[in-house]
Amino acid sequence: MLEILRRIIQEVNGARSLDAALATMVRRIRKAMRADVCSFYLYDADQKALVLMETIGLRTQAVGHVALPIGEGLVGTVARREEPLNLEDAQSHPNFRYFEATGEERYSSFLGVPIIHQRRMLGVLVVQQAERRRYDEEEEAFLVTMAAQLAGVLAHAIATGSLSQLARPDGQATFIGVAASPGMAIGEAVVLAPPADLDSVPDLVPSDVEYEIARLKEAIGQVKEDIRAAGERLANRISAQELALFEVYQQMLGEAALSQEVEKRIREGQWAPGALADVVRRHVQYLERVDDDYLRERAADVRDLGRRVLAHLQEESPRTPDEYPHGTVLIGDEISVALLGEVPRERLGGLVSVRGSSNSHVAIIARAMGIPLVSGMVDLPLPRLGGAKLIVDGHRGRLFVRPAPELISHYQSQINEERALSALLENEQDLPSVTPDNHSMTLMVNTGLAVDTGASLKSRIGGVGLYRTEVPFMITERFPGEQEQMRMYREQLESFAPLPVVMRTLDIGGDKDLPYFPIEEANPFLGWRGIRVTLDHPEVLMVQVRAMLRASLGLDNLQILLPMVSNVEEVDDALRLIDRAIDELGEEGLDVSRPLIGVMIEVPATLYQLEALSRRVDFFSVGSNDLTQYLLAVDRNNPRVAELYDSCHPAVLLALYRLATESQRLGVPTSVCGELAGDPAGALLLMGMGFQTLSMNVPSLPRVRAAIRRVSAKAATELLTETLALDSPKEVRHHLNMRLKGWKLAHLLPPRD
Repeated sequence: MLEILRRIIQEVNGARSLDAALATMVRRIRKAMRADVCSFYLYDADQKALVLMETIGLRTQAVGHVALPIGEGLVGTVARREEPLNLEDAQSHPNFRYFEATGEERYSSFLGVPIIHQRRMLGVLVVQQAERRRYDEEEEAFLVTMAAQLAGVLAHAIATGSLSQLARPDGQATFIGVAASPGMAIGEAVVLAPPADLDSVPDLVPSDVEYEIARLKEAIGQVKEDIRAAGERLANRISAQELALFEVYQQMLGEAALSQEVEKRIREGQWAPGALADVVRRHVQYLERVDDDYLRERAADVRDLGRRVLAHLQEESPRTPDEYPHGTVLIGDEISVALLGEVPRERLGGLVSVRGSSNSHVAIIARAMGIPLVSGMVDLPLPRLGGAKLIVDGHRGRLFVRPAPELISHYQSQINEERALSALLENEQDLPSVTPDNHSMTLMVNTGLAVDTGASLKSRIGGVGLYRTEVPFMITERFPGEQEQMRMYREQLESFAPLPVVMRTLDIGGDKDLPYFPIEEANPFLGWRGIRVTLDHPEVLMVQVRAMLRASLGLDNLQILLPMVSNVEEVDDALRLIDRAIDELGEEGLDVSRPLIGVMIEVPATLYQLEALSRRVDFFSVGSNDLTQYLLAVDRNNPRVAELYDSCHPAVLLALYRLATESQRLGVPTSVCGELAGDPAGALLLMGMGFQTLSMNVPSLPRVRAAIRRVSAKAATELLTETLALDSPKEVRHHLNMRLKGWKLAHLLPPRD
């Protein structure tokens, strides 16, 4: 059956149209299962009924005319229960209903399975037979598998408009992805093609190596100029912090990175396009395997740069549209940061990406520019969406294709309200984050770029709660030296001085390997990573710590954070190395004092070792995103399970409350960084728990500050008590919404259904 199943799926996927796919499926299924009848019933939202759309075995004149409401007849029963129904004698079932038009009275056995896509019931697939018999487990499993395959076919048909009755009479279709940048937009789809295909470059031996190297350098120079120009076009639209991404791109293209590796490959006997494709593919492959979301998203950056250089080598210009309509919604397999600089800002409405997550560079830029972005749209059929009317909902991770007029009107009113609110909140961003009953909260920011500046933020924040140090390790073909790291860390510390900057030590390992430091293991998510790697390679950690300490000389605003700690022995070993680095620098004549040192609370095991940890470190930093993922066993960037990820899950809130209570008892300062800290309602809950410091992405600051300035610490504590008594994330979210609505703060929350 497995080989038959594979052949049917190939034929269905290769069908020229939806009608052809359906006809192929019912005929092949009937033959494979030796059934007398195979039929497909489609759920029509307009009629609120299941309509016979395709059959082999029943009378063809019944197609399009026989309809059963949900729950009526055997087909309606399958749809209502959303589970298979396997009957030896169908007519003896109490829900059996006879339709004379179908001619099915002569069939006894019945097997029906629901067709479900992203929890939506789309239809029912049925086989019938005159002989009285119950279909066996293998046959039932076969039909369930075919229904799952048909669900994907129908989802594509919704998006392209070829099957409008699946959603609404007007053809509106909804797709769910990952909310990567908040906001909403209404506009027209512009589908992007990659500038060049790295996978179709042939291997050729160069006849003139120096010529190949020269044209490689020329192509890289042209791309660097394109990137520089794109950065200049965005310079007045985003802060220096986000603008630094273009410097990261320039560094990736620099002599010590891609350029040097490709040149080496050319000298080994490969022409420039082939050498470039080889190097880029190798970088992309290892980056796509990583567990760390931020680092994994660098694969898109490398791939985009490689395509751009290849386009110049092939003397092609990037395939971008000649004109962009007002309200352009860019849609692509991947959308690069550089491309955003090519689109006039006044015409750009929203972004939709098949790949990517909330940690991608384009997501960082989109949030800084106030552009909604939905990523992870795995079921989106790109080629046939060009010119379609769209609504992008970056709050809920939704895309509406060909939306109905009433939905457009609804979203337009929400967009108008958001614009007015942003203008209002900007006026109080330099005011302190103090509650009406005079309780002060420290708001900090998360950064993670090679070059950042805090000049525009220093009056609004209490420092940097998390600075990722991985970037300099990614853009070279070797571990960066102490001097290289020191210069980069110094820029960060000087930019935010005298405010504290919490620098996390190198967080690689498991499936988060570097090209020059590959790691292969069966379960990378629970493997050799974070502090485990750097302790096993103290020479790497020592160089990084020495660079941090040297960078802090005369500034004294450095704090060091140890990632992925799971036991106290790891902390003891790390502290010994840090003390050794201080002693070594002292012997070299540098008077370095020991900075504050903390651990990230992101592995659930650390929740039960707080007292032991408190005797060793100066502060805790709660990585709420990873802690939530580990507690719930959900990858929040996987669109198929993203709805299960919820930092307001009662188990997560209870764990955080116990953590806050215990850290207060122990007298250890504890901050929270992650999405929960950047959510106004979540920030109030954390304040009620007793946390004093919240660290978040820059765009979250205005709404969190506004919530803190309008809700007393006493009221936040009462809110927490009420919330902890609830049983489900849905109940928690509803309660938070109602309480903020009562405080006239509902406008601070993202729009919800």
